[in-house]
Amino acid sequence: MIVKGVIFDFDGTLADTLPLCIRAFRSSIEPRLGRSVSDAEIIATFGPSEEGTIKALIPDAFDEGVAAYLTHYEQFHADYPDLFPGVQSLLTHLQSKDVKLALVTGKGRHSAAMSLKFYQLTSYFSAFGYGDLQVNSKTGNINRIREEWQLAPEEVLYVGDAPSDITACRQAGVPIAAAAWASTAVPAMLEPLKPDALFHSVDSFRTWLFDRLP
Repeated sequence: MIVKGVIFDFDGTLADTLPLCIRAFRSSIEPRLGRSVSDAEIIATFGPSEEGTIKALIPDAFDEGVAAYLTHYEQFHADYPDLFPGVQSLLTHLQSKDVKLALVTGKGRHSAAMSLKFYQLTSYFSAFGYGDLQVNSKTGNINRIREEWQLAPEEVLYVGDAPSDITACRQAGVPIAAAAWASTAVPAMLEPLKPDALFHSVDSFRTWLFDRLP
């Protein structure tokens, strides 16, 4: 495998932001739903964008809920200030080697823009794919970006932390490196899906990847 392009997920891959997302969901949903919401209940709606979660849990307060979510998401960001150790240097090195870089996330466009700005990551990526209100849009976004790059499927690597990322990559025909370095990662759910590789640290992924660059 020679990797000429790398597409990254965001939450749980570049930064440990899933707890931030859940906190913002809870703060925006519970006052409008009138009851507490468990992490599992929130996570069960994942696949579509954050707007999809709001629509699933408080459809009668959709617009208000989305606005509240984005407000809380931006407000709470300062409590989650760091990328995973090694991510910044990894991106810098890949960029210096002229490896094509993209972000394909389940996040909606607005929350993704907030996080990219907060962590100062926008300049690393030449292409972006965001979540969709109705469905998991990662396969389509991966295919679109790979075609824009004019690379063969085996020349593009996706890096993501969720079982659904593995499924999306299988549908797109591109290899996937499963990221199991987040506090929220569940390797036991990733391993049975047989990702092309699975890593418990950014450093181990970096070593593996650098052996596969042109």
